[in-house]
Amino acid sequence: MDLTDPPVTGGPAAVPGAHRLLDIPGVRNARDVGGFRTTDGARVRTGLLYRSGWLAELTPEGTRALAKLGLRTVLDLRDPAEMLVRPDRLDGLDVSTAHHPLLPQDGADHYGEPLQEAYRLITDAAAGTLPALLGRLTEPEALPALLHCAVGRDRTGIAVAVLLSVLGVPDEDIVDDYLLSNLGLGLLDGVPQEYLDANGVVRFTEIVGPGLITGALAALRERHGSLPAFLAAAGLGEEGPARLRELFLEPA
Repeated sequence: MDLTDPPVTGGPAAVPGAHRLLDIPGVRNARDVGGFRTTDGARVRTGLLYRSGWLAELTPEGTRALAKLGLRTVLDLRDPAEMLVRPDRLDGLDVSTAHHPLLPQDGADHYGEPLQEAYRLITDAAAGTLPALLGRLTEPEALPALLHCAVGRDRTGIAVAVLLSVLGVPDEDIVDDYLLSNLGLGLLDGVPQEYLDANGVVRFTEIVGPGLITGALAALRERHGSLPAFLAAAGLGEEGPARLRELFLEPA
C-alpha cells in the first residue's frame, strides 16, 4: 500500500480500538496507550501513559477530566516555536513538564513537506530525543504521564510505536493504534482538519494509511538492528528497555 493511501474503513464503529478514545474537552485525539497484549502473553498496563494532541485549547472541563487521570507528567514533543505560538494550558493541573522536540532544530522549516519526508526527519532525529523521552517515563513519580505533539499522530505516533514495540506489542496492533488517530482527529469523513504550525501558518492534516508508521519502524530497525538495541545504544542503556517492560507490563 502506498504511504498516502487511506485505510479501509466502514465508519467509526469499524475502527479497531474506537472505544479507547477519551472525551477530554478541548483536546483532540486523546487515548490510553495501555491495554495491548504482547507476543509473550503479557499486557500493557492501562492508566500509566496517555497520548493526545496539544493542550493549547484545553477547557476548564477538560482540565477536570485530565485531573481525574492523576497525571504527574506532561511530555511535549513540539518545537519551541510551536510551544510559543500555542502554549499548553496547564493551570489547575499539578504536573511536571518535559520538552523533547522530535524534529531537527530547524524543524519549523520543514512544515508543508510531504509526510514521508517529515517522518524521515523524525526518525533521523529520534536518536537524540527518544531515549531521553522514554527514559523520563522510568523516573520516580513520572507516571501517569501524557505524551503529545500538535495533533497527536505523527511525532507522538512514532514515539508510542517505538515504546509499544519495545514492550513486545505486535506490529499489527501498533498500526491499529496509529490509525485510530484518523478517528480521533475527525478525518474519516474526508474533511481535513486545520492546525497552526510553529510559524503561525494554518495547515491541514488529512487521513493517513499504515505505510507511514510501518515505514518509520522499518527504518529504525534497519538502521539500528532492533528497537531495544537502538534505545540502549542511544543512551538509555541495557537496563532501559528492561525497566520499561517492568513498569508497563503485567501478566495477562
